[in-house]
Amino acid sequence: MEKYKILFVDDDSAIRSIVDKYLSKEGYKVSLAESGVEALKLLKDSKFDIVFTDFKMPGINGIELLSRIKEYSPEIEVIIVTGHGTLESAIEAMKTGSYDYLQKPFKLDLLKIIIDRIIEEKKIKRENVLLKKRIKQRHKYEEMVGISLRMQEIYEIIDRMKPHNPNVLIQGESGTGKELTAHVIHKTSQRKTKPFTALNCSSFVKELPKTRTHETFINLLEPYEGGTIFLDEIAEFPPGIQIEFLDGLKPKPAKSSGNKDKNDLDLRIIAATNTNIKESLETGKLERKFYNHLNAVSIHMPPLRDRKEDIYLLIYSFLDKFKSRSPNNILNVSSEAMDYLLKYNWPGNVIQLENVIERSFAFGVDTTIQLEDLPDEIKTFGKISKVY
Repeated sequence: MEKYKILFVDDDSAIRSIVDKYLSKEGYKVSLAESGVEALKLLKDSKFDIVFTDFKMPGINGIELLSRIKEYSPEIEVIIVTGHGTLESAIEAMKTGSYDYLQKPFKLDLLKIIIDRIIEEKKIKRENVLLKKRIKQRHKYEEMVGISLRMQEIYEIIDRMKPHNPNVLIQGESGTGKELTAHVIHKTSQRKTKPFTALNCSSFVKELPKTRTHETFINLLEPYEGGTIFLDEIAEFPPGIQIEFLDGLKPKPAKSSGNKDKNDLDLRIIAATNTNIKESLETGKLERKFYNHLNAVSIHMPPLRDRKEDIYLLIYSFLDKFKSRSPNNILNVSSEAMDYLLKYNWPGNVIQLENVIERSFAFGVDTTIQLEDLPDEIKTFGKISKVY
């Protein structure tokens, strides 16, 4: 049972004791107060979900306590309990916001009935709030598509980075959309009017001169000043190159105060890797200084097999994308084909799914993608999964 907190307020110690024993035995978390003043102190120090209060008490009576609770914590449900019940007092209690009105003597199981009803209503309200929040959640963020929790978390990280320009390290398997994410980060940043340059680390290393100085990297990077550089597959940088690259980003002391040294480059770096970072650091394939410089913010792109709720949205996004480039007019995916696409484990991730949709256009599929239009590996996987 979820632990909802209940406060029972009554100046009669015998009633407090009986109610405490009963509700505790039923599994509820109960606190007791002998006066309205004590109840307010408890309410100030702890959060309660339900309050039962006697109507007639010295000092602050039940109606006054109800009014104060509703003023500061309207979500708390309050039930007035009284041995001096009149129609007028019941009407006053309900007008002030009482959830219910009980007359003494009452059966103890009536307390349980009221509590369980309130708890159920609170659960329904909370589920409705979560549902409304879910409906409002973005199914798309710029060119990124997905309504899964993992994608929502990534959208939130990108949103929070907008006013700043931290370096970012994007980790994930091949085909998960690391470069697309880098583009979106740049596009939504304050540098969006500056160039975005993608550098493949393996190709970049091959083009480096054999004899290099600190100035070598400065000269290579100067043309991109003010913009964003995307370093794809940073593990392809040998450790020595990583240090040289990092040194090339560090400004040298200005020769005179007030002058900006020409080596003081204003660059944002977004890097990506499909390798195991921990393993790369342990083996020395990735220099820790280089890693620390890039990893101001870390984003982990989930594999498609872990966000299958996004497959439907991705498919229709790709249909719209390729429809504008093709004479074919594929509008839909048959239910049988969709079933196979949802069951498949997608080792090539989002890129593989995109290729499957593009393949359908290339093969001249008309109107609807059927099961027979899917690649053999997807059909075979689907048939095997049905057997097991």
